[in-house]
Amino acid sequence: MQISLITPAVKQSKNGNRTTALRWARLLRAAGHRVRLDVDYHGEATDLMLAIHVWRSAAAIQRYRDRQPDGPLVIGLGGTDVNTFLQSDPERTLRIMAMADALICLHDLIGEALPVPFRKKLHVVRQSALPLPGPRRPAQRRFDICVIGHLRDEKDPFRTALAARRLPSHSRLRVIHLGKAHTPEFANRAIAEMAANSRYLWLGEVPGWRVRRELAKTRLMVISSNQEGGANVVSEAIVAGVPVIASDIAGNVGILGRDYPGYYPVRDEAALAHLLERAEIEPAFLDLLEGHGRKLEPLFLPAREQAALTQIVNAAARSG
Repeated sequence: MQISLITPAVKQSKNGNRTTALRWARLLRAAGHRVRLDVDYHGEATDLMLAIHVWRSAAAIQRYRDRQPDGPLVIGLGGTDVNTFLQSDPERTLRIMAMADALICLHDLIGEALPVPFRKKLHVVRQSALPLPGPRRPAQRRFDICVIGHLRDEKDPFRTALAARRLPSHSRLRVIHLGKAHTPEFANRAIAEMAANSRYLWLGEVPGWRVRRELAKTRLMVISSNQEGGANVVSEAIVAGVPVIASDIAGNVGILGRDYPGYYPVRDEAALAHLLERAEIEPAFLDLLEGHGRKLEPLFLPAREQAALTQIVNAAARSG
């Protein structure tokens, strides 16, 4: 098929929507489809539209539906679709969702947040990741941990830095934060945090190879978000063999499972500090987190993501 893959994220962006779009385009092309990747739709001939993000891609989806009333349409739900726009703009969000032949989500718990009529066309596609090219070699002099995520409200980006401040004076822990500041205010706060907190180092936006290098040498990763649609960095950490500590939001629990032992209550830096201290002084705790990750790793194989994605697209084409 000729597939029009729409993402609101521009070409230079390194955010989750763009990363997902590039990976899906690659997987669908490998499955034999022709994929046009764009930020909008202007009536180009296509056999099927696959749009990422209901609310932000609404105009493109509406133009497609006006041009092809019965054209196959698959929509990938963004985290803010479910966590923000279903509450702030439900009429538009639900109207666009209703147009889809199939909805894709990135973790197991999104269905609980949707109106019942939409759940029957909802499919989970777990985001895949590639293993590191060589063995991990964590730094020995410091107990370095990482936060990988842009500096914006949804990510609660400074929670790990605040937790690190609570650790005892003899702790060797240091937080390495990789991610772009979405506003000058976030950048200024990160700079101020580095000046006041010797355990925090913000490196800003970095290329993918630098993220993978950090995963190779870090002791663990913290994902501290207030909301997520299903962060690819979690699957990347799991496949890399990196233990994960996560806020207990649905977007993390839906990936890691309800029995995962590395959760802390969202926005609670005291609880996070307790887990960080355990990770530093209790090797068995790190081993426990890593062991749970190894059990989850087969869920994030590229072949598995490709099979799920192509099955959904092919079924939508047959029903459209």
